[in-house]
Amino acid sequence: MRRVAPPDTDVLATARDLSIGYADALGRTIGVVDRVGFRLSAGEALGIVGESGSGKSTLARALLGYRRAGGRFLGGALEFGGVDLARADRATVGRLRGIEVAMVPQNPLSSLTYHMRVGAQIEEVLRTRAGHGRAAARARALELLGAMGLPEPAAIARRYPHQLSGGQRQRVVIAAALACRPKLLVLDEPTTALDKTTEVQVLDLVVRLRRELGTTLVLVTHDLNVVAQVCDRVLVMKDGAVVEEGVVRDVFASPRTAYARTLLDATLRLDAGPAAAAPAAAPILSIEKLGFVYDAPRWFGLSRSPARPALTDIDVAVGRGEVLGVIGESGSGKTTLGLIVAGMMGASRGRIDFEGTSLAPRAAQRPADVRRRIQMVFQDPLSSLNPRHTVGAAIIRPLRRFFGLDRRAARARAAALLQELGMGETYLDRYPRQLSGGQQQRVAIARAFAAEPDLLVCDEITSALDASIQAQVLDHLLALQRRSGASMIVITHDLAVIWKMARRVIVLRHGRIVEAGETAEVFAAPRDPYTARLLEAATRATRATAPSTAVPQDAATP
Repeated sequence: MRRVAPPDTDVLATARDLSIGYADALGRTIGVVDRVGFRLSAGEALGIVGESGSGKSTLARALLGYRRAGGRFLGGALEFGGVDLARADRATVGRLRGIEVAMVPQNPLSSLTYHMRVGAQIEEVLRTRAGHGRAAARARALELLGAMGLPEPAAIARRYPHQLSGGQRQRVVIAAALACRPKLLVLDEPTTALDKTTEVQVLDLVVRLRRELGTTLVLVTHDLNVVAQVCDRVLVMKDGAVVEEGVVRDVFASPRTAYARTLLDATLRLDAGPAAAAPAAAPILSIEKLGFVYDAPRWFGLSRSPARPALTDIDVAVGRGEVLGVIGESGSGKTTLGLIVAGMMGASRGRIDFEGTSLAPRAAQRPADVRRRIQMVFQDPLSSLNPRHTVGAAIIRPLRRFFGLDRRAARARAAALLQELGMGETYLDRYPRQLSGGQQQRVAIARAFAAEPDLLVCDEITSALDASIQAQVLDHLLALQRRSGASMIVITHDLAVIWKMARRVIVLRHGRIVEAGETAEVFAAPRDPYTARLLEAATRATRATAPSTAVPQDAATP
């Protein structure tokens, strides 16, 4: 282990010419962080932004002395608390983790042990890392859960991770990370999967804890609005290098590099022009009095709790060629609605008509031509694509099955679809895991449009994408939709996506429609307090990121 000079009391961490790489399948070293330098002052909040693959998560995790399998420090130094993490041995790094520096990962469900109660998981951290006894650990765990703003901490402590909402799980993970009062807290995309109101609650919690505890923060995110709300300074990364650094307000107002400006311009904004109004058209889909109730869990044939309604009395119509937005918090029923329309689930009651004909509840019960004409694009493209099939096989299959094309014609059509989505023919021979998240989502969109659908259901298709990739995917999707004339139902918790794409919107809460109308009218003057809260949550950070040189663009312009 190499010990460096005693650190400046005002500087918590310093990187000098830090380079990190990974070995590929052939043993070659691929650089992912290239000669990065920065200083992290005690008590400040530093944001690290950039596109997927820019090296931001690798850099942040290096602050815990962590590298993925095959990774290695290639040069430079990364000093924290007087220790050079680039050269420290495993034991030294182990003594820092959880005590001096802790991390909140992107997916709280995967970072929690599913078969342990959440209170016991926090107690384990306190007993193994802080040396607390059983009683002291239990008392401190309850104190932490209360500090996170969770209701009834004792009841929450007894629950398992799957029994908590996404926002509650994220608060539990933050509580575990703060259990030993670390000097530095690294947060890697902590709000990616959260709806806007829950996101704001979690970010407000982080800001409050930072103020009360004096904790230094490093926040990795692709959401520039989150950085504007939480951080003092920002690093902008591209291809492993820092291309811009400075105070958040200065960088966002007057970016010096073209890349930083591109990221800012790609951030969807509610102050840009709304989606263009389209003339009224006959409905292609009509939903009347739709309801769905999840079966109550049973134990030896006996119900342990009442059945839970997910949708109640849903009435909505989608016009031919129209884009309808569906928004609401997690658990509002919006994904359930999309799955029922696509035939993945059967409604408990109500009626769905497609071009005047009643739809069978399940896709397997519908004629092949109806299955072709109603397609769905899922939130996680990687899990919806067969990892053993190439991109070409995924897109070619519907072309051959629904239209009887031979393999050569189907491949040519698949290549043309990818071309429309900004990808070349060479991608046909790749496997899903060889693509970025944005590329995977474009493949899923291409597969859906290969069937030439008349109605496309899109469920949170941009939630895990960085701002510039999200904008590209939505632009390509809109171009395909306009060319084909397909109707779309866009389900999302991101109101800016609806502003860009949908002329009309419905707002769901607890399985009921609480507001519906023209997007511009609903967003300008929401009638329901719930809609107003969603809008306030979506715009409070967005307003802070407006560059002084930005010129609003009409979102409807191709």
